[in-house]
Amino acid sequence: MPKQLVLMDHDGGVDDYLATMLLMTMAHIQPLGVVVTPADCYAQPAVSATRKILDLMGYSDVPVAESTVRGINPFPRLYRRDSLIVDHLPILNQSEEISTQLVSETGQEFMVQVLVEASEPVTLMVTGPLTTVAAALDIAPEIESKIHQIVWMGGALNVPGNVEKSIEAGQDGSAEWNAYWDPVSVQRVWQTQIAIAMCPLDLTNNVPVTSELVRQLGKQRHYPLSDLAGQCYALVIPQDYYFWDVLATAYLAHPEFYQLREWETAIVTTGASQGRTKVQPGGHKIQAMDQVDTSKFYAYILQQWAT
Repeated sequence: MPKQLVLMDHDGGVDDYLATMLLMTMAHIQPLGVVVTPADCYAQPAVSATRKILDLMGYSDVPVAESTVRGINPFPRLYRRDSLIVDHLPILNQSEEISTQLVSETGQEFMVQVLVEASEPVTLMVTGPLTTVAAALDIAPEIESKIHQIVWMGGALNVPGNVEKSIEAGQDGSAEWNAYWDPVSVQRVWQTQIAIAMCPLDLTNNVPVTSELVRQLGKQRHYPLSDLAGQCYALVIPQDYYFWDVLATAYLAHPEFYQLREWETAIVTTGASQGRTKVQPGGHKIQAMDQVDTSKFYAYILQQWAT
């Protein structure tokens, strides 16, 4: 059976690295590259950490590209500094040099190139904002037909967002951060006919990173991937942290763990609700992950990182 072609596009948060790591463990996936969108990170350490993770996993042949897009509403610096911490974790710094290639093209140019050259339509696994995808579509609108689907961690349909009013003055708390960073680009993608499987806060709010899971990873720390995942989750365990990107990415391996539901939606691009993914009759149809078998999900990631 031919492997599924996947291009990863992440934005450098702690769970983005772990989602990338999970993707690389999937035997049925052919990774075509990793694009780093400079949103929930600082670009240089995020690119560096990504390349080091691919080195650690023996995937130095998977190219990495740095997107040069910019959002409308920057992530807080406190969130973005995690990229610096991950890049300095000892397990990622056992070698003097990084083998994984950083391509000369921008991330958006690289995305166009990969899609144009692909032998069949490609799944875009996007765990950050949709800005790089929108930029690629603007460069070469014809690539729309080469995108099989976009699996996106983003949005909040029938629950509050996670853009807190205490952090973003003037906002009403309805937006999710990946959509809020650049709602205009979300709308750009919504204007296409590309199939979208969305992993919204409606689902991720029910799948927390728990102390028990971190302990389980600790018991497996003789495996490098469990050791790295445990270190990353230990970094964020003092706060309310959920399986956002990892949960979305696991869908590629086990869609049967999930129940999806179709919604008609619209994107709010301005004002106090900007970034809101609103349920609106007659709007753009998307599929959203509605439920997941959490016990199977937790068991799956522990199994995949036992290597």
